[in-house]
Amino acid sequence: MKLELRGITKSFGPLVANDHIDLVVEEGQVHALLGENGAGKSTLMNVLFGLYQADSGEIVVDDTPVDFRGPGDALRAGIGMVHQHFMLVPVFTVAENVMLGSEDTKAGGFLDLESARRRVRELSDRFGFGLDPDAVVEDLPVGVQQRVEIVKALAREAKVLILDEPTAVLTPQETDELIEIMRQLKAAGTSLVFITHKLREVKAVADVITVIRRGKVMGSAEPTASEGELASLMVGRAVSLGLDKAPATPGERTFVVDHLTVLSATGQAVVDDVSFDVAQGEIVAIAGVQGNGQTELSEAILGLVPSSAGTITLDGRSITGLSPDKVLRAGVGFVPEDRKVDGLVLDFSVAENLVLDLYDKAPYAKGIALDLTAIRKNAEKRIDEFDIRTQGPGEHVGRLSGGNQQKVVLARELSRPLKLFIASQPTRGVDVGSIEFLHRRIVQERDNGTPVIIVSTELDEVVELADRIAVMYRGRIIGIVPSTTPRDVLGLMMAGVPHDEALAQATVTPAPRDDQTGKTQ
Repeated sequence: MKLELRGITKSFGPLVANDHIDLVVEEGQVHALLGENGAGKSTLMNVLFGLYQADSGEIVVDDTPVDFRGPGDALRAGIGMVHQHFMLVPVFTVAENVMLGSEDTKAGGFLDLESARRRVRELSDRFGFGLDPDAVVEDLPVGVQQRVEIVKALAREAKVLILDEPTAVLTPQETDELIEIMRQLKAAGTSLVFITHKLREVKAVADVITVIRRGKVMGSAEPTASEGELASLMVGRAVSLGLDKAPATPGERTFVVDHLTVLSATGQAVVDDVSFDVAQGEIVAIAGVQGNGQTELSEAILGLVPSSAGTITLDGRSITGLSPDKVLRAGVGFVPEDRKVDGLVLDFSVAENLVLDLYDKAPYAKGIALDLTAIRKNAEKRIDEFDIRTQGPGEHVGRLSGGNQQKVVLARELSRPLKLFIASQPTRGVDVGSIEFLHRRIVQERDNGTPVIIVSTELDEVVELADRIAVMYRGRIIGIVPSTTPRDVLGLMMAGVPHDEALAQATVTPAPRDDQTGKTQ
């Protein structure tokens, strides 16, 4: 099936998310849609899948214009979509999820669950998915849940399959398995639209690459294009993808987490007996697939969530249980994983956001009054120092690009003497050019002698920045290893394999995997 998008435009108020986009997906082709977060990729695919209606333009399937008023129309036309956040019912079985929305019935109006089981087995055997139709979805690892989503689409006879950031929640090994699945689907004649911002994956599997920036098509490229060429298309200028940093010279280990446990609202240990330390002049990265306790760990350090056991010590002083304000006053700089929710006040100016945690202290306050002149001078200095692209200190921070918003957060946190710096997902939703700057500035803080903790689900970023890597799995640190540890070993650890076992498996031979659990055998 050939798919065409012609002149698709979609706006949300004054924001033009898609601006006259043309796209052609040939039959049996892997067409990668490459662009930074916020470039308009997912909006375009939501238009294609009928979740949004375009303001103008048309969708053409096999030379026939179509009008999708909902996902049902797209599914009936042979278009399926695997969303970044899975659309599965956790307590249902694989077969029940696959038949949901297109239920077959037998005599008497009862659901024909056996028919759904047969369909799952047939598709699973054809593509080597290894799915058990009766397995409960919530018991399956993320990579296997994604296969369920793919089978859901294939069971509805999808001829075009949209994969929206499909590797965002996968380990490196699961990513490799997904790429192999994509190749199998292509060989069977299925067309794939692969949405991503990861250059390595695009080059591995795509037949053609279309780059979108700020809602517009910037051009197309062959997978033989270099990562540098693709990055330049994404940001509009040449960028350096490598980070030149000197080896760390660690000093005293001034930050210590000792047997820390954090419980969820239901009493589950989301941080489970975690211990590690960070030295002055060292970057320790907390790595792992999203949802394994990294967020709760960083929030517990800052005092945003209480701990039920263990201690956190900075410079020989316990900061366990202190309020976030007192933790910040103790010399901790913190970049939260969601800058728009936790890091910025979007309706405040750039200047105001740069003093959010210092506005009531000299030189920014005189008694109970703000010193607006001092606040503005500080903003002018930080704008220049951190290369914040803005119309001026008075511009609302909500109007800045994601990369410049992150620079505001980073500038605020690094503009005072620190005893510890924590950056959680420091480059999420940030363009490649800004990543280059942010990484350099984080390393500079390390070189100033500050202990640094990076929490990131991007393995490339972890390897690039870290001096040591602590891998978290289901709330526990499964190992702390050097940054020179091979990626395949790190990937196995992210799937729950202890370091020594992961090293042995990666060195000797690729480990066989249990298709039902996704774990190494």
